[in-house]
Amino acid sequence: MKLPDLPGSSDPIVAEVRAAAGELRLAQRSRELDQNPAFPRGLFRELGTRRLLGLHTTSGWGGRGLDLPRVGAALFHLAYASGTTFAKLSLQPEFSSVLAAHGSERLSERYYRPLVRGEILVGNQVTEPGAGSDAAAVVLTARKVGDRYLLDGVKSEAAFAADADVAIVYARTGAPGSGASGVTALLVPQDLPGIRRTVIGDLGERWMRRGKVEYDGVSVPEDHRIGDEGAAFGYLQSELTQERALLAAIYLGVGRASWEETVTHVGVRHAFGKPLSSQQAVAFPLVEDWVRMESAWTFVHQTLERLERGEDASAESALAKWYSTECALTTIDHAIQFHGGAGYSQALPHEQRWRDVRSGAIAHGSNEIMHLVAARRLWPRKAGAVPADP
Repeated sequence: MKLPDLPGSSDPIVAEVRAAAGELRLAQRSRELDQNPAFPRGLFRELGTRRLLGLHTTSGWGGRGLDLPRVGAALFHLAYASGTTFAKLSLQPEFSSVLAAHGSERLSERYYRPLVRGEILVGNQVTEPGAGSDAAAVVLTARKVGDRYLLDGVKSEAAFAADADVAIVYARTGAPGSGASGVTALLVPQDLPGIRRTVIGDLGERWMRRGKVEYDGVSVPEDHRIGDEGAAFGYLQSELTQERALLAAIYLGVGRASWEETVTHVGVRHAFGKPLSSQQAVAFPLVEDWVRMESAWTFVHQTLERLERGEDASAESALAKWYSTECALTTIDHAIQFHGGAGYSQALPHEQRWRDVRSGAIAHGSNEIMHLVAARRLWPRKAGAVPADP
């Protein structure tokens, strides 16, 4: 049996992440964290020590400074070897890039550089109960009193709700109804008085311990503001565009692992006197998965190349995340089906992979929002056909 080559296999960074995944037993740790959810601080620190956090982050901040296509290939392989958990942890500095790009030097030195080393965890808090994917509908307020901001409101579905040391909190400093122009980013230590954190159980990616964070008159120094007042929405849009394409690479890596394992399984598993692979009802869906996954990777890689050149690829990035998520979920679902009862059980990794990848259709912009972002390319906003980006 000759399987198609994996992307970027000859790149030294790929060999490095694959070796780390094996040495640190990341696949096994991912399974353990699913059963006993917790933030893996020790492994996070180890990834930082190995400089596997912030692969795209500049060397000036302690990252690798790799171009986006190489980062995508590295994350694909990290996810292929161990699932979404540690691939997403590797991206954590990129998830917090607004801090390095727009925060003061003092603030970034104090929090961002230690993040890249794996010493502290920086979370992001955008979503609210009544806002969902619409960041412009943020209602949590940050009221200026002297040289401080007082925060009041609730953030929901926040990753690392229980474990983040500090969080980038998107709050409304403008008047009610000011939309995107009234949203400001503040870096908020999560041990301040007036903060209450509650974990809510999830279908997958349980190690993130997502949940609700409530702010009741929380006092934050003015110098913890990130960038200009009212400008955070623009910062977030730029960050999300890059994140979506890199997340697409992660989901494809996970899907590829299940696909390969299933191709091998149906080639040796006999039913009714012949291999399952001889049954068209089994073989044909796997062949279709092959071409969908390959075409999705080509699209993702081209999108990352465009982003690296500084081109506007927001529509492509949105579609890359949507299509890659759909391809991976379909492929993993076939893995569950064609492994039979064992595929449905926790004895094999496919059910966890499906649960973990399922978040991709919601987080960082839902599939519906991804279609709206792409539609703006075809029917520009000035025509009034499609609402603004999330």
